[in-house]
Amino acid sequence: MAFEGLTDRLQSTMQKIRGKGKVNEADVKEMMREVRIALLEADVNFKVVKDFIKRVSERAVGQEVLKSLTPGQQVIKVVKEELTELMGGDQSKIAVAGRPPTVIMMVGLQGAGKTTTTGKLANLLRKKHNRKPLLVAADIYRPAAIKQLETLGKQINMPVFSLGDQVSPVEIARQAIEKAKEEHHDYVLIDTAGRLHVDETLMGELKDIKELTKPDEIFLVVDAMTGQDAVNVAASFNEQLGLTGVVLTKLDGDTRGGAALSIRAVSQTPIKFVGMGEKLDALEAFHPDRMASRILGMGDVLTLIEKAQTNVDEEKAKELEQKIRTSSFTFDDFLEQLDQMRNMGPLDDLLKMLPGANKMKGIDKLSIDEKQIGHVEAIIRSMTKAEKEHPEIINAGRRKRIAKGSGRPIQEVNRLLKQFEDMKKMMKQVTGMTKGKKKGFKLPFM
Repeated sequence: MAFEGLTDRLQSTMQKIRGKGKVNEADVKEMMREVRIALLEADVNFKVVKDFIKRVSERAVGQEVLKSLTPGQQVIKVVKEELTELMGGDQSKIAVAGRPPTVIMMVGLQGAGKTTTTGKLANLLRKKHNRKPLLVAADIYRPAAIKQLETLGKQINMPVFSLGDQVSPVEIARQAIEKAKEEHHDYVLIDTAGRLHVDETLMGELKDIKELTKPDEIFLVVDAMTGQDAVNVAASFNEQLGLTGVVLTKLDGDTRGGAALSIRAVSQTPIKFVGMGEKLDALEAFHPDRMASRILGMGDVLTLIEKAQTNVDEEKAKELEQKIRTSSFTFDDFLEQLDQMRNMGPLDDLLKMLPGANKMKGIDKLSIDEKQIGHVEAIIRSMTKAEKEHPEIINAGRRKRIAKGSGRPIQEVNRLLKQFEDMKKMMKQVTGMTKGKKKGFKLPFM
């Protein structure tokens, strides 16, 4: 996660003040010094840091904080609220045209991930909002840009409008909107050309597309790993095009995250979405309050729940719950659960969204090896149908055959069978404790 360094630094600073029975101005001053260093190290814009520290300091030494019963916690609350405000306060949603289609122009420098992000956004609009987008290949200059968008379209089963690289981007955009109206598409996502730097030719063309299409949204795609350069690019594009939103890519990478904290304040353009991985479903709506919670190590349960709701089949979840209650949970059910969890994203990232996870020893170094999960799958897939449904029949000879078939040591087969049996016992205890409680109960992993 981009903010790990900042989170660690802020956590240790907050810990010093959290349990204090009394907090005075000197304590707040010392804490603000640490916060200032943490933000600057995270590559947050210097002026943004200065203004942020000033606002927090003024509120933190106010009477309602210093005279409260838990002043340490009140200071942390102030820091969270100001961080949230710094990143935009409330979630900024996509504008919707009065009459469809809603036109979104995707702009940005070459290499920021604009084309991939266009595909991700189309995928999110359909999966989460049940919309019908049309992708438009209007980048006629970059080699293979059109082909890349068409490939993405096939992967997510989404139509792509293209007229090749010999027609002007303005004409492509015009015809695409006509096509969208004819075929009743809700959204038109125009993937425009980028350059290695901001120049007059690029801006002239983008202004022409804007003039013709009258877009409802103009999203700038920027790479969070470029740090302060991302902020400068946002300011420049906003000045010339009038941006309505920013999409930050690679926020899951090894980056200090300062761009996410600076862009809103410097360019006055809200962050609308963040890219949290390479997969085509790894795009999230940006919630300033949730991001502030993540930065301060307070978890992000709401995003975790949304991921589960998007990726877990409700009917299958009910069916699974019934199987657990009747102790008929099989290895096939276990495989299905592994697949659904994998669809939600990297397991170590999901764990870090839980409140208090930052306090778990070694959580920062936690890395769940996908290979290990692959080994478990190989062992299960080497079992017969009867063995998956009734593991108790797996004797020494069967264990030897399963080990050979999966290419794993027999000790791993033994360990998995033991863990599976223990898990079933635990599930039975959990369902026993919840028997008779209100309807609609869901086990924690559903």
